Amino acid sequence: MQTTQYLAEIIKELSRSVDLISDDEAEKLVNGILESKKVFVAGAGRSGFMAKSFAMRMMHMGIDAYVIGETVTPNFEKDDILIIGSGSGETKSLVSMVKKAKSIGGKIAAVTIFPESTIGQFADITIKLPGSPKDQSESDYKTIQPMGSLFEQTLLLFYDAVILRFMEKKGLDTNKMYGRHANLE
Repeated sequence: MQTTQYLAEIIKELSRSVDLISDDEAEKLVNGILESKKVFVAGAGRSGFMAKSFAMRMMHMGIDAYVIGETVTPNFEKDDILIIGSGSGETKSLVSMVKKAKSIGGKIAAVTIFPESTIGQFADITIKLPGSPKDQSESDYKTIQPMGSLFEQTLLLFYDAVILRFMEKKGLDTNKMYGRHANLE
């Protein structure tokens, strides 16, 4: 198969994923962000990169959004929300963060393949995304892509869709957001 044929198949997989995501769950996440004082995001590996891009867009919208583990991240408080992107929902470092945030009294949102996972069970808001975990032998969802690629791609696009929904609810457009874009580079 040619590279562009693989790309076409990846896009088909992503397109099929859309129908498997609950609008009600997604709307709960948008509202959770709206109701929170600060938003914190985390993920491990590639899911962490998707979380960073999500935090960046939220910052462009004027939301106090932070990535767990960065040197400029403030303390998590009871009026805040922690959004965890984890395919398995079992990543030890993320489970530890969730337990700590829960003990502080903040809200937890889990975006995962497995809502019944440890992180999913602690979450106040759970969004199930389709995909296969890194070990694809445990999955009914078939993909041509390696490891958790389909989940990670779906996660990025889902986060971008959440941004669009938030923009709609707050009456924002790209020109208003661009004013918050980095300008010293």
